Amino acid sequence: MGIELSTLGRHVLIEFYGCPSEIIENNKLIEKFMNEAADYSGATIVESVFHHFNPYGVSGAVIIAESHLTIHTWPEYGYASVDVYTCGDSVSPWKAADYLGEKLQAKKTESFEVPRGMVDKIKQFAERDIREVQVKPMLEGVK
Repeated sequence: MGIELSTLGRHVLIEFYGCPSEIIENNKLIEKFMNEAADYSGATIVESVFHHFNPYGVSGAVIIAESHLTIHTWPEYGYASVDVYTCGDSVSPWKAADYLGEKLQAKKTESFEVPRGMVDKIKQFAERDIREVQVKPMLEGVK
């Protein structure tokens, strides 16, 4: 028997190790993969911004109607870190994580999920009385 948390969002943090440097140093390719991951997860893309650092490394964000996906790469180490933060349950952050693991050709992936916006705490620490917090229902088939 588990404890069910009612939250506004899900934040998946992913560590990708052993990625080919030619992939994770390519700004345009990283932006393409991140946008595809957002789309694959069911998100609605609002905007994306990516930057290539000199001499190497890419940072970027895909802003989605449901929150965001961010990445930072270290091609010299074959490493990339990604955050996928989604609000509600219409988007699967794990689908985006799996998609990126394949595209970045990571040899090893470590990840975990952090519940965000815990309803009980929102109510407890609010400056006014909040009787109900709207949490979108879980869609069938969303991991």
